[in-house]
Amino acid sequence: MKETTNKPSFLSGLTGQILIAMIVGAVLGIAIHTNCTDEIAQSFSSKIKMLATVFIRLVQMIISPLVFTTLVVGIAKLGDIKAVGRIGGKALGWFFTASFISLLLGMFFVNILQPGVGLNLSNVDLTAASEVTAKTTTLSFENFIEHIVPKSIFEAMATNEILQIVIFSIFFGLAAAAIGESVKPVVNALDKTSHIVLKMVNYVMKFAPIGVFGAIAGVFAVRDFQELAITYFKYFGSFLIGISSLWAVLILVGYIFLKSRMSTLLKRISSPLIVAFGTTSSEAVFPKLTEELERFGVKDKIVSFMLPLGYSFNLDGSMMYMTFASIFIAQAYGIDLDLGTQFTMLLVLMLTSKGIAGVPRASLVVVAATCGMFDIPVEGIALILPIDHFCDMFRTATNVLGNALATSVVGQWEDKIEAGN
Repeated sequence: MKETTNKPSFLSGLTGQILIAMIVGAVLGIAIHTNCTDEIAQSFSSKIKMLATVFIRLVQMIISPLVFTTLVVGIAKLGDIKAVGRIGGKALGWFFTASFISLLLGMFFVNILQPGVGLNLSNVDLTAASEVTAKTTTLSFENFIEHIVPKSIFEAMATNEILQIVIFSIFFGLAAAAIGESVKPVVNALDKTSHIVLKMVNYVMKFAPIGVFGAIAGVFAVRDFQELAITYFKYFGSFLIGISSLWAVLILVGYIFLKSRMSTLLKRISSPLIVAFGTTSSEAVFPKLTEELERFGVKDKIVSFMLPLGYSFNLDGSMMYMTFASIFIAQAYGIDLDLGTQFTMLLVLMLTSKGIAGVPRASLVVVAATCGMFDIPVEGIALILPIDHFCDMFRTATNVLGNALATSVVGQWEDKIEAGN
């Protein structure tokens, strides 16, 4: 892999602007919450969040064409089913290993730190959980299988169902590769389209600081952070210990496989990480992450194949949170889960969590469904709702780091195979 000589400074350009936007947004939100009535703060929050909504919608409008064009071109360039199978096998092997380790870390820390033991449940607003628990009725293995295969590619694109777009694009790309030279004009046209969409990314990302500012200001305007911190100190503190450990594992693995280039990768993806953290949206950074990984030196055909798959199958931060939150709710209700039951829960989460990246508050929906399977009160979701946004910031950034690492490592493996040919 060749790297560009232009090495970005961590605090320069877009990254610095986003950090400033986060700080200013937090200060403004806290000021509104402290000095205004609840009604005014709520109104301010709903209006200022529109900035984040507009930014995320700008990103969402280019995700479908970007995933389709880059993935088809990537598979067509790979040239044969054998190469697709090789890379796909490595990708899925990495994803399931990373998922298992993430789930295991969540299970380990929630058992060691026991944040749910002795929790007072008297002041919990159970009605707040109704929005999430209502979605669990549609979450089943049968529905997951049906969800994978698109009825219509246009419907999948209209709703940004990344996994369904991936399935169609794989078939389309393999068919194009099988036909050969006669479809080169189509592949070239899609290649040029993908470059146009990536150029659009540069324009859209200029709105990132504004979007992050709106998201942060909106949350702090309606949340009493000091009260949340006191009430949920043990829960949030335990979660941070767990997610920090997962970051340490991911970065260590990165240095094992990428060696000194891991530092360069971290610098490259600093802006996407901060945008994901501020907006709690992995989708918001998909186009920018694609661009930065290609600049890092990963071949476009690898990036276009790995990232869409990773967004559906490789949610390391969300995985860690799922076991952590599920067992936390059991602890809060005094339900003792033996080690065998917890490992069964882990395996269930391995399967039910795949492909739900496009579901709003996906982690909470899966946690609620898992609680129902193991006779844990589903309304216990209400325990974690008040602080879920802040947990979501960390798990979303972790998801982005995990996908960037997986793409980079598989890209390096493929380079070695090509060099050996």
